[in-house]
Amino acid sequence: QVQLVESGGGLVQAGGSLRLSCTASGRTFSSYTMGWFRQAPGKEREFVAAITWSGGSTYYADSVKGRFTISRENAKNTVYLQMNSLKPEDTAVYYCAAAYKLTIVQVTIDRRYNYWGQGTQVTVSF
Repeated sequence: QVQLVESGGGLVQAGGSLRLSCTASGRTFSSYTMGWFRQAPGKEREFVAAITWSGGSTYYADSVKGRFTISRENAKNTVYLQMNSLKPEDTAVYYCAAAYKLTIVQVTIDRRYNYWGQGTQVTVSF
């Protein structure tokens, strides 16, 4: 069982930065693929970024590529999402998710993730 707690959301002006953190409980955190998803009002949840259990590979949605960076510290059971050059369209609730060693094909699919955090609100103003 893995429990996830996100933090770091907030209100920021366009062009600004935020760093989200997701801390996991459980002794096997290092075996899990970690992902970030987001859901804006009236829209479906969408993939943002993912990182493999070793941290050796990362994946990004085209809409955030070059602006967001996902990383992890297995010793701290924590995954991060550094968000730079934020845009109003990045406004959403951001969710952290975990799944056991997903394949490259699976990392963008939300139903492949077994564990989810409660979400943290990110609001980007004009």
